[in-house]
Amino acid sequence: AVGAKTAFIAPGSPWENGYCESFNARFRDELLNGEVFTTLREAQILIERWRRHYNTVRLHSALGYRPPAPKSIVLIDQRPTMH
Repeated sequence: AVGAKTAFIAPGSPWENGYCESFNARFRDELLNGEVFTTLREAQILIERWRRHYNTVRLHSALGYRPPAPKSIVLIDQRPTMH
């Protein structure tokens, strides 16, 4: 309705979408080049494990060497409180 269109980005052209190309390169270097998947289930499990590591543990230089979504533990005091 507003005239929005899908932009075509040629594969392997980081100057058009640097974020995606950067992620794809890291995904290939850190996981795909070192694994041979024998089943679809094995691929799903290993890719999910890598994704969790990438988002919660791996340090990202663009974020000041912090992970994008670090795991956090919030301790909740289970004792009843009187108001």
